[in-house]
Amino acid sequence: MMATPLNWHQAVALCEQRGEPYALVTVLGVTGSVPREPATKMVITGEHCYDTIGGGHLEHRICQQARERLAKGFYQSELAHFPLGASLGQCCGGSVSVLLETHPGSQQQLVVFGAGHVARALVTILAELPWRVTWVDPRPEQFPAGPPANVRIHHTDDPAGDAPELCNQQQVLIVTHNHHLDFELCRALLTAGTAAGIGLIGSATKAERFRQRLAHRGFSDTDIARIRCPVGRSDVPGKRPMEVAVSIMAELLTLTAQPDNPASKRGISWQQLKGLLPEKETGDLPS
Repeated sequence: MMATPLNWHQAVALCEQRGEPYALVTVLGVTGSVPREPATKMVITGEHCYDTIGGGHLEHRICQQARERLAKGFYQSELAHFPLGASLGQCCGGSVSVLLETHPGSQQQLVVFGAGHVARALVTILAELPWRVTWVDPRPEQFPAGPPANVRIHHTDDPAGDAPELCNQQQVLIVTHNHHLDFELCRALLTAGTAAGIGLIGSATKAERFRQRLAHRGFSDTDIARIRCPVGRSDVPGKRPMEVAVSIMAELLTLTAQPDNPASKRGISWQQLKGLLPEKETGDLPS
Protein backbone atom coordinates (compact mmCIF):
# COMPACT_ATOMS: atom_id res chain seq x y z
CA MET A 1 0.00 0.00 0.00
CA MET A 2 1.27 3.47 -0.83
CA ALA A 3 2.52 5.72 1.92
CA THR A 4 0.08 8.27 3.32
CA PRO A 5 0.93 12.02 3.52
CA LEU A 6 1.94 11.91 7.23
CA ASN A 7 5.64 11.74 7.98
CA TRP A 8 6.99 9.10 10.35
CA HIS A 9 6.95 11.14 13.57
CA GLN A 10 3.41 12.38 12.89
CA ALA A 11 2.43 8.75 12.30
CA VAL A 12 3.99 7.63 15.59
CA ALA A 13 2.03 10.33 17.44
CA LEU A 14 -1.19 9.29 15.68
CA CYS A 15 -0.70 5.58 16.47
CA GLU A 16 0.07 6.37 20.09
CA GLN A 17 -3.07 8.51 20.37
CA ARG A 18 -5.18 5.77 18.83
CA GLY A 19 -3.51 2.99 20.78
CA GLU A 20 -2.86 1.29 17.43
CA PRO A 21 -0.01 -1.26 17.06
CA TYR A 22 2.75 -0.13 14.70
CA ALA A 23 6.27 -0.86 13.54
CA LEU A 24 8.99 1.78 13.35
CA VAL A 25 11.73 1.02 10.82
CA THR A 26 15.06 2.88 10.98
CA VAL A 27 17.94 2.66 8.52
CA LEU A 28 20.95 2.18 10.81
CA GLY A 29 23.77 1.84 8.30
CA VAL A 30 24.44 1.65 4.56
CA THR A 31 27.22 0.68 2.18
CA GLY A 32 27.52 1.59 -1.47
CA SER A 33 24.65 2.97 -3.49
CA VAL A 34 21.36 2.93 -1.52
CA PRO A 35 17.91 4.60 -1.83
CA ARG A 36 18.03 6.46 1.51
CA GLU A 37 20.62 7.47 4.09
CA PRO A 38 21.09 6.37 7.74
CA ALA A 39 18.48 7.63 10.24
CA THR A 40 15.74 7.48 7.58
CA LYS A 41 12.57 6.12 9.15
CA MET A 42 9.10 4.88 8.25
CA VAL A 43 6.07 3.61 10.17
CA ILE A 44 4.02 0.55 9.26
CA THR A 45 0.61 -0.44 10.62
CA GLY A 46 -1.72 -3.26 9.68
CA GLU A 47 -3.28 -1.09 6.95
CA HIS A 48 -1.00 1.85 6.18
CA CYS A 49 2.58 2.91 5.57
CA TYR A 50 3.84 6.35 6.57
CA ASP A 51 6.98 7.90 5.08
CA THR A 52 9.48 5.72 3.20
CA ILE A 53 12.94 4.16 3.46
CA GLY A 54 13.34 4.21 -0.30
CA GLY A 55 10.57 2.09 -1.77
CA GLY A 56 11.16 -0.87 -4.04
CA HIS A 57 11.30 -4.53 -3.07
CA LEU A 58 13.36 -3.79 0.05
CA GLU A 59 10.57 -1.69 1.53
CA HIS A 60 7.96 -4.18 0.35
CA ARG A 61 9.69 -7.07 2.12
CA ILE A 62 10.17 -5.09 5.33
CA CYS A 63 6.49 -4.09 5.30
CA GLN A 64 5.49 -7.73 4.87
CA GLN A 65 7.67 -8.89 7.73
CA ALA A 66 6.55 -6.04 9.99
CA ARG A 67 2.89 -6.87 9.40
CA GLU A 68 3.49 -10.55 10.07
CA ARG A 69 4.93 -9.63 13.45
CA LEU A 70 2.12 -7.21 14.24
CA ALA A 71 -0.48 -9.85 13.32
CA LYS A 72 1.21 -12.40 15.60
CA GLY A 73 1.60 -9.94 18.47
CA PHE A 74 5.39 -10.27 18.25
CA TYR A 75 6.66 -7.07 19.85
CA GLN A 76 10.44 -6.96 19.85
CA SER A 77 13.29 -4.85 18.51
CA GLU A 78 15.18 -6.65 15.76
CA LEU A 79 18.08 -6.03 13.41
CA ALA A 80 18.59 -7.23 9.85
CA HIS A 81 20.98 -6.69 6.95
CA PHE A 82 19.70 -6.51 3.36
CA PRO A 83 21.97 -6.65 0.29
CA LEU A 84 20.42 -4.68 -2.55
CA GLY A 85 21.02 -7.30 -5.17
CA ALA A 86 19.11 -9.74 -7.34
CA SER A 87 17.27 -11.36 -4.43
CA LEU A 88 15.49 -8.06 -3.77
CA GLY A 89 15.05 -7.17 -7.42
CA GLN A 90 17.24 -4.10 -6.96
CA CYS A 91 20.52 -3.33 -8.64
CA CYS A 92 21.88 -0.52 -6.46
CA GLY A 93 24.79 -2.71 -5.45
CA GLY A 94 24.84 -1.47 -1.85
CA SER A 95 23.40 -2.85 1.35
CA VAL A 96 21.18 -1.60 4.16
CA SER A 97 21.07 -2.46 7.86
CA VAL A 98 17.74 -1.73 9.53
CA LEU A 99 16.24 -1.73 13.00
CA LEU A 100 12.62 -2.89 13.23
CA GLU A 101 10.79 -1.90 16.42
CA THR A 102 7.25 -3.22 16.83
CA HIS A 103 5.03 -1.47 19.38
CA PRO A 104 1.89 -3.10 20.76
CA GLY A 105 -0.23 -0.01 21.11
CA SER A 106 -3.06 -0.49 23.56
CA GLN A 107 -3.98 -4.06 24.39
CA GLN A 108 -7.17 -2.88 26.09
CA GLN A 109 -10.14 -2.78 23.74
CA LEU A 110 -13.67 -1.73 24.58
CA VAL A 111 -17.00 -1.53 22.76
CA VAL A 112 -19.48 1.00 24.17
CA PHE A 113 -23.12 0.63 23.12
CA GLY A 114 -25.08 3.84 23.55
CA ALA A 115 -24.27 7.50 23.05
CA GLY A 116 -26.24 9.15 25.84
CA HIS A 117 -25.04 11.16 28.83
CA VAL A 118 -23.22 8.32 30.60
CA ALA A 119 -21.59 7.09 27.38
CA ARG A 120 -20.35 10.59 26.56
CA ALA A 121 -18.90 10.91 30.07
CA LEU A 122 -17.22 7.50 29.63
CA VAL A 123 -15.66 8.58 26.34
CA THR A 124 -14.33 11.74 28.02
CA ILE A 125 -12.44 9.52 30.48
CA LEU A 126 -11.39 7.00 27.85
CA ALA A 127 -9.87 9.78 25.73
CA GLU A 128 -7.17 10.08 28.41
CA LEU A 129 -6.52 6.34 28.71
CA PRO A 130 -4.58 3.92 26.44
CA TRP A 131 -7.68 2.07 25.27
CA ARG A 132 -8.97 1.40 21.76
CA VAL A 133 -12.69 2.12 21.78
CA THR A 134 -15.52 1.35 19.37
CA TRP A 135 -18.56 3.53 20.09
CA VAL A 136 -21.87 2.20 18.77
CA ASP A 137 -25.31 3.82 18.43
CA PRO A 138 -28.11 3.86 15.84
CA ARG A 139 -28.52 7.65 16.22
CA PRO A 140 -25.84 9.54 14.28
CA GLU A 141 -26.80 12.89 15.79
CA GLN A 142 -25.76 11.64 19.23
CA PHE A 143 -22.08 11.41 18.36
CA PRO A 144 -19.77 14.43 18.77
CA ALA A 145 -18.36 16.03 15.64
CA GLY A 146 -14.77 15.27 16.66
CA PRO A 147 -14.39 12.09 18.73
CA PRO A 148 -11.07 11.38 20.50
CA ALA A 149 -8.31 9.82 18.41
CA ASN A 150 -8.62 6.46 20.18
CA VAL A 151 -12.39 6.23 19.59
CA ARG A 152 -13.88 4.77 16.41
CA ILE A 153 -17.55 5.56 15.80
CA HIS A 154 -19.71 2.74 14.47
CA HIS A 155 -23.13 3.99 13.40
CA THR A 156 -25.52 1.14 12.66
CA ASP A 157 -29.25 0.48 12.54
CA ASP A 158 -28.66 -3.03 13.93
CA PRO A 159 -26.38 -2.87 17.00
CA ALA A 160 -27.41 -6.33 18.23
CA GLY A 161 -26.76 -7.85 14.81
CA ASP A 162 -23.31 -6.26 14.62
CA ALA A 163 -22.42 -7.02 18.26
CA PRO A 164 -20.91 -10.55 17.91
CA GLU A 165 -18.32 -9.44 15.34
CA LEU A 166 -17.60 -6.07 16.96
CA CYS A 167 -17.17 -7.51 20.45
CA ASN A 168 -15.07 -10.59 19.74
CA GLN A 169 -12.47 -10.83 22.57
CA GLN A 170 -13.27 -7.29 23.72
CA GLN A 171 -14.71 -5.75 26.85
CA VAL A 172 -18.26 -4.47 26.36
CA LEU A 173 -20.31 -1.79 28.09
CA ILE A 174 -24.03 -1.55 27.37
CA VAL A 175 -25.31 1.91 28.31
CA THR A 176 -28.05 2.54 25.75
CA HIS A 177 -31.28 4.51 26.05
CA ASN A 178 -33.46 1.48 25.30
CA HIS A 179 -34.12 -1.51 27.58
CA HIS A 180 -35.27 -3.66 24.67
CA LEU A 181 -32.02 -2.97 22.83
CA ASP A 182 -30.09 -3.71 26.03
CA PHE A 183 -31.74 -7.12 26.26
CA GLU A 184 -31.14 -7.95 22.60
CA LEU A 185 -27.48 -6.99 22.98
CA CYS A 186 -27.15 -9.23 26.05
CA ARG A 187 -28.80 -12.10 24.23
CA ALA A 188 -26.61 -11.69 21.13
CA LEU A 189 -23.41 -11.49 23.16
CA LEU A 190 -24.22 -14.49 25.36
CA THR A 191 -25.15 -16.50 22.27
CA ALA A 192 -21.84 -15.64 20.60
CA GLY A 193 -19.95 -16.25 23.85
CA THR A 194 -16.79 -14.48 22.68
CA ALA A 195 -16.86 -11.12 24.50
CA ALA A 196 -14.12 -10.72 27.10
CA GLY A 197 -16.58 -9.18 29.56
CA ILE A 198 -20.04 -7.60 29.55
CA GLY A 199 -21.17 -4.69 31.72
CA LEU A 200 -24.81 -3.55 31.69
CA ILE A 201 -26.06 -0.30 33.19
CA GLY A 202 -29.19 -0.54 35.29
CA SER A 203 -30.74 -1.09 38.69
CA ALA A 204 -30.90 -4.27 40.76
CA THR A 205 -34.52 -4.60 39.61
CA LYS A 206 -33.49 -4.45 35.95
CA ALA A 207 -30.72 -6.98 36.61
CA GLU A 208 -33.16 -9.47 38.14
CA ARG A 209 -35.68 -9.00 35.36
CA PHE A 210 -33.00 -9.59 32.71
CA ARG A 211 -31.77 -12.70 34.54
CA GLN A 212 -35.27 -14.15 34.50
CA ARG A 213 -35.82 -13.35 30.82
CA LEU A 214 -32.45 -14.78 29.80
CA ALA A 215 -33.06 -17.94 31.82
CA HIS A 216 -36.42 -18.28 30.10
CA ARG A 217 -34.55 -18.10 26.76
CA GLY A 218 -32.43 -21.09 27.78
CA PHE A 219 -29.25 -19.45 29.07
CA SER A 220 -27.58 -21.12 32.03
CA ASP A 221 -26.79 -19.42 35.34
CA THR A 222 -23.11 -19.53 34.34
CA ASP A 223 -23.86 -17.75 31.07
CA ILE A 224 -26.02 -15.11 32.73
CA ALA A 225 -23.41 -14.47 35.44
CA ARG A 226 -21.07 -13.17 32.72
CA ILE A 227 -23.15 -9.97 32.66
CA ARG A 228 -22.19 -7.48 35.37
CA CYS A 229 -25.36 -5.60 36.28
CA PRO A 230 -25.57 -3.12 37.86
CA VAL A 231 -22.23 -2.28 36.29
CA GLY A 232 -19.75 -0.19 38.23
CA ARG A 233 -18.30 -0.14 41.71
CA SER A 234 -20.77 0.11 44.56
CA ASP A 235 -18.23 2.03 46.70
CA VAL A 236 -18.16 4.94 44.22
CA PRO A 237 -21.21 7.06 45.04
CA GLY A 238 -23.19 9.47 42.90
CA LYS A 239 -25.75 9.38 40.09
CA ARG A 240 -24.54 12.18 37.85
CA PRO A 241 -23.37 10.91 34.42
CA MET A 242 -19.70 11.58 35.19
CA GLU A 243 -19.98 9.95 38.62
CA VAL A 244 -21.56 6.87 37.07
CA ALA A 245 -18.87 6.85 34.38
CA VAL A 246 -16.10 7.04 37.01
CA SER A 247 -17.69 4.11 38.86
CA ILE A 248 -17.86 2.03 35.66
CA MET A 249 -14.30 2.81 34.62
CA ALA A 250 -12.97 2.07 38.12
CA GLU A 251 -14.52 -1.39 37.92
CA LEU A 252 -13.30 -1.96 34.37
CA LEU A 253 -9.73 -0.88 35.15
CA THR A 254 -9.66 -3.23 38.13
CA LEU A 255 -10.97 -6.14 36.06
CA THR A 256 -8.48 -5.64 33.24
CA ALA A 257 -5.35 -4.79 35.23
CA GLN A 258 -2.34 -6.71 33.92
CA PRO A 259 0.42 -7.71 36.39
CA ASP A 260 3.88 -6.51 35.47
CA ASN A 261 6.32 -9.16 34.35
CA PRO A 262 9.85 -7.92 35.19
CA ALA A 263 11.39 -11.02 33.64
CA SER A 264 10.00 -10.37 30.17
CA LYS A 265 12.54 -9.89 27.37
CA ARG A 266 13.13 -6.30 26.29
CA GLY A 267 15.25 -4.65 23.63
CA ILE A 268 17.96 -6.26 21.51
CA SER A 269 20.29 -8.89 22.93
CA TRP A 270 24.05 -8.62 22.60
CA GLN A 271 23.99 -11.82 20.53
CA GLN A 272 21.75 -10.11 17.98
CA LEU A 273 24.00 -7.07 17.87
CA LYS A 274 27.09 -9.22 17.29
CA GLY A 275 25.22 -11.15 14.62
CA LEU A 276 24.61 -8.08 12.49
CA LEU A 277 27.77 -8.39 10.40
CA PRO A 278 28.26 -7.46 6.72
CA GLU A 279 28.56 -11.10 5.68
CA LYS A 280 25.11 -11.91 7.07
CA GLU A 281 23.12 -11.15 3.95
CA THR A 282 19.97 -13.23 4.24
CA GLY A 283 17.72 -10.18 4.16
CA ASP A 284 15.33 -11.81 6.61
CA LEU A 285 14.53 -10.79 10.13
CA PRO A 286 14.85 -13.48 12.83
CA SER A 287 11.83 -15.75 13.18
